[in-house]
Amino acid sequence: MLSKMLEVVFSLPWQGFREGHPPVPFILGIKPTGDILKEGDANQDSGLDFEEFLRYLEDHEKKMKLAFKSLDKNNDGVIEVSDIIAAVKSLGIHISEVQAKEILKSIDTDGTMTVDWDEWRDYFLLHPAKNINEIIHFWKRSTLIDIGESIAIPDEFSEQERQSGDWWKQLVAAGIASAVARTFTAPFDRLKVMMQVHSLKTRRMRLMSVFEQMVNEGGIFSLWRGNGTNIIKIAPETALKIGAYEQFKKWLSFDGSNTGIFERFIAGSLAGATAQTCIYPMEVIKTRLAVANTGEYSGIVDCGMKLLKQEGIRALFKGYVPNLLGIVPYAGIDLAVYEFLKNHWLKHYAEDSVNPGVIILLACSTLSHTCGQLVSFPLYLIRTRMQADALVEQEKTPMIQLIQEIYKKEGKRGFYRGITPNIIKLLPAVGIGCIAYEKTKPILGLT
Repeated sequence: MLSKMLEVVFSLPWQGFREGHPPVPFILGIKPTGDILKEGDANQDSGLDFEEFLRYLEDHEKKMKLAFKSLDKNNDGVIEVSDIIAAVKSLGIHISEVQAKEILKSIDTDGTMTVDWDEWRDYFLLHPAKNINEIIHFWKRSTLIDIGESIAIPDEFSEQERQSGDWWKQLVAAGIASAVARTFTAPFDRLKVMMQVHSLKTRRMRLMSVFEQMVNEGGIFSLWRGNGTNIIKIAPETALKIGAYEQFKKWLSFDGSNTGIFERFIAGSLAGATAQTCIYPMEVIKTRLAVANTGEYSGIVDCGMKLLKQEGIRALFKGYVPNLLGIVPYAGIDLAVYEFLKNHWLKHYAEDSVNPGVIILLACSTLSHTCGQLVSFPLYLIRTRMQADALVEQEKTPMIQLIQEIYKKEGKRGFYRGITPNIIKLLPAVGIGCIAYEKTKPILGLT
């Protein structure tokens, strides 16, 4: 990392080296001010709006902090003449102490012949640094794992990952981790569905009482009813979502350049809608299996066949509208909160490493998922009720009528029935998924 940082601090030729020595960029980290537009213009529209400029400043300050700490070898909070000489020497260029003092003097504003963080930051604030790939490496891995909500914004893969084939290995590892996470937390998922579907009949639904009812009705293994469908749909849904996401990004960026956070959000939402549309019948089957009594269906195929025979093809798309409406708020809140937490950590708590560690990644992922759940949960409750209405109601209930019925009988709290087990499962699901992902990577040859 040091060599990368040392290459970028100055690209302006320094007058003062011995005659015959080629003009050398000052080795400590920036490019000319004219490159700010190029570096900060995320959507490549030849303009720099306030959001782009603010994001550039935040990202650039973090990178300069890492460069400063890399040069400050003795960790005394200042860069001295000896640090300048050592930094230049590491690139095979030798300068005298006098020359190093001249370089330091150009940054030093208080005449101490040392440069502290404030002087360093102020001097380089408006000079764009190169990207630090390690930041992307650590932070994007935490969002590959799908814990069952199926609507998070997909991650991008670099050109190097695509050419090396590592991208599909990462998807396989993430798919295995997602399956493990879903299996371990499946009882909470079924508990949530049962509370969502049956709360209109009785408002006295407690976690332990519903749990006991499920075990008494179908035995301990009934807690995993519907989990097979939940696992089977991981592969096609992930493939569809990532493929659609890449295509939507190309369309939104017009010239194929990098997309900003807003374009990522739009592309991710559209990709989630595309994937959900294609695999939605499996969502309905999963819900029917989860709420069905023991022996009602012999498996996934039997459930699908009976749905088609008894209720027609439209039964496989019940609840589709509220499901589609829930994608945008969930994906938007999840992405926004995750980006905010990531940037906050990088700005205030990262020291000499961009690796946040597993605890920080778990915390950021769990909080972002939780916030997304709080916003979108009412829509998914309505979706689940509509998917299962034939099992608990005599006739089909339209979405608007169902909303009115829930509000009339249960009030505002009725739209959050089942959210407790859903939130309880988030932390173990993310944790188990991350552990499974890290254990699977070496098997597939990933570092």
